[in-house]
Amino acid sequence: MTMKKDVDNEVLYRVLVKFVPEVTLEPNEIQVLEAGRRDREEITIYTRYRSMEFYFAPLEGITGYLYRNAFHEMFDCGIGKYFTPFLAVNQNGITKSREKGEIDPHNNSGMMVIPQLLGSKGGEAANYIRYLGKMGYREVNLNLGCPYQTVVSKKKGAGLLADTEYLLRFLDEVFEAGADGVRISVKTRIGMESGEAFGKILEIYNQYPLSELIAHARVRKDFNGGRPDPEAFARALSESRAPVCYNGDIFTEKDYRTFAECFPEADRIMLGRGLIANPGLLSLILTGKALEKEALQAFHDRIYRDYREVMSGDVNVLFKMKELWNYMQFLFDDSQKHIKRIRKAKSGAEYEDAVRTLFRCGVFVPDAGFRAEN
Repeated sequence: MTMKKDVDNEVLYRVLVKFVPEVTLEPNEIQVLEAGRRDREEITIYTRYRSMEFYFAPLEGITGYLYRNAFHEMFDCGIGKYFTPFLAVNQNGITKSREKGEIDPHNNSGMMVIPQLLGSKGGEAANYIRYLGKMGYREVNLNLGCPYQTVVSKKKGAGLLADTEYLLRFLDEVFEAGADGVRISVKTRIGMESGEAFGKILEIYNQYPLSELIAHARVRKDFNGGRPDPEAFARALSESRAPVCYNGDIFTEKDYRTFAECFPEADRIMLGRGLIANPGLLSLILTGKALEKEALQAFHDRIYRDYREVMSGDVNVLFKMKELWNYMQFLFDDSQKHIKRIRKAKSGAEYEDAVRTLFRCGVFVPDAGFRAEN
């Protein structure tokens, strides 16, 4: 491995290759990392004018540790942080086996994994943060964005934004208790019903030493519909004391380029549904290399195998796989009859046959993106 610096600072140039340590670009410097992939092919990545850091968003039911490991080994060409699906904070600590698996260091080897916490009581969250610190985690994320009624009604997720006094008390309790050196970031929406309260919410966040503010520029009532509010994100960039990361509707390479042109000062972005729908999206953004159907099939087969190894019964495994196909279906054009067979499969054998038929007969569109229903 060789390293070079001080190349033309108008082009941030790096070669990122799987299975090698991540290289951090410093301001006005260029670092070149040369190493071989498993197939010894080198990938050159050009990112003009600045380095963008990419995060993988959490999605409940999809991006658990089995999925993260498969993605990291097969597609990761530059994910800086992976966020776990939310971990429920309560007075009894970690009680669910799923959550124990999510934060088990053995299940997160080789990745920067950030546990995400969902709770309504700051003291309980602080206890959980200290526990995670003892496990070796150096950063934790607080979920202040989940829009679902079962969460919001308990003053969790985006529900914390409905009452700014309560939000203040929650954060006071988190930070006053001390985090034993663990950095604390927040993933937030811009309000409940409208973005008018976002200024006040930002003022509250600015009172605390957040390591990062991840802004999903929608209000809670939008859920994942409509479009993110670019003015709200611009406000976060200009007013937040903490570094700001963008989240929302980056589904294609074009979406990313449009965002980068609109916000040239942004240096970090969180990909979610777009990356689940097309696991090759980051490679497409960074290298121009589109996803290959054979790679997608191998990825699918790996996840399916891993689920079958840890879950009991076809029903549970197929439920998980069908959730994944709600996103990956967009990589196939004019293939609804095959997707319908996948959704209707009631046994492993039926499911496997439907998937084989889709990969054999479906029209594969490697640069397709997730299509939201608005």
